[in-house]
Amino acid sequence: MILNMKIQTQYHYEKTWTETTEKDLLRMIEEEIGDADPKGTLAYVKEALRDAKVISVGSCKFREKRDTNV
Repeated sequence: MILNMKIQTQYHYEKTWTETTEKDLLRMIEEEIGDADPKGTLAYVKEALRDAKVISVGSCKFREKRDTNV
């Protein structure tokens, strides 16, 4: 699992991406998926972001914040 991954989120009605803490990521995922396992879903999102640019869970999108100074 990637420990230092910075994740940005965006709801469908937002125009900007926001860097989000892991605590808030878990809350957002729980709001979107209800009774399902939010920690497991977050682990899936982190793993999937290694190969994809954007992952959607309900009405929220997730992407990895990339360093632009590389």
